[in-house]
Amino acid sequence: MAKSKVYFTDFRTKAFGDGLPTKLQKMVKKAGIGEIDMEGKFVAIKMHFGELGNISYLRPNYARAIVDLVKEMGGKPFLTDCNTMYPGSRKNALEHLDCAWQNGFTPLTVGCPVLIADGLKGTDDINVPVAGGEYVKEAKIGRAVMDADIFISLTHFKGHEMTGFGGTIKNIGMGCGSRAGKTEQHSNGKPHIDEETCRGCKRCQKECANNGLVFDENTKKMHVDLSHCVGCGRCLGACNYDAIAFNDSNANSILNCKMAEYTKAVVDGRPQFHISLVVDVSPNCDCHCENDAPILPNIGMFASFDPLALDQACVDACMKADPMPNSQLTDQMAAPHFHDHHDPFTNSTPESEWRSCLEHAEKIGLGSREYELVVI
Repeated sequence: MAKSKVYFTDFRTKAFGDGLPTKLQKMVKKAGIGEIDMEGKFVAIKMHFGELGNISYLRPNYARAIVDLVKEMGGKPFLTDCNTMYPGSRKNALEHLDCAWQNGFTPLTVGCPVLIADGLKGTDDINVPVAGGEYVKEAKIGRAVMDADIFISLTHFKGHEMTGFGGTIKNIGMGCGSRAGKTEQHSNGKPHIDEETCRGCKRCQKECANNGLVFDENTKKMHVDLSHCVGCGRCLGACNYDAIAFNDSNANSILNCKMAEYTKAVVDGRPQFHISLVVDVSPNCDCHCENDAPILPNIGMFASFDPLALDQACVDACMKADPMPNSQLTDQMAAPHFHDHHDPFTNSTPESEWRSCLEHAEKIGLGSREYELVVI
């Protein structure tokens, strides 16, 4: 496959010059977004509105910049995301919209409607065939995402407790899955709890939406109820003491492959464009109700027609960056018996894994890992 073009600009601005939203618009124009005929078309802009309590998600100003550009091109944009499968402030459309508004994403601030793609209860989805899918034959995608004529992803690139990093493929594949679709992607493995390591703090139980964790009041230890556990991995990220691990050592890689296949279902056969901002690189997903200090410095803004090349370019840039002091990453690097993986995401969260996602995405024809970086 031929090299894809990925466009890049940093976060530097000049006094009395353009602000970052304008700089973002100029960059995506250079990247060729104007080649898409948007006149009179419905344009889904997929992004993450952030969990309440988390403030590392992308600012609404960036969304407004893309919305204004789409409207300038004659399109009918809407911001969208699907409901979550875990407890929090985004598990149904009413709470999800309220969360989005509290985090600054309102029709007034972003200049367009905000729609929850899989409906009130997360059940309004459509089965979409996955061409070449090995793990998923039909992906369960939020209906509004598939009803759109054009698809744009606007991604906050950051770390993730299971998939190493959360980039464009995760934003699309996991993010566009309905609640049933998210469950399908996560149902590749079940965790177990090491009783000797468990502190009985119950933090993991607060993250479980499916009654999959049971606390033993006699031993003061947590246990997994395999009959209810769906393998979402939220407990894994919640445990501060590394007491939880997956029974299946391939669980993360299978999750990554399913995400790539869900992404292919979303983007196949229609105009698409992708933007990723490597900023506020928190160690965990924006689905957390908190965000830890960034593990890497702010690097810049990337754009491409190829979602896979975009993720590859972002991760390559992160590999060259120096760790941020006083972060989860530097804490791990200073720990006894630290093993350097020469990878900030694996060093930050050793139980995570991301390479299988990009490898599988290329295998199924989602895009190319070979790219030409065009610096703006």
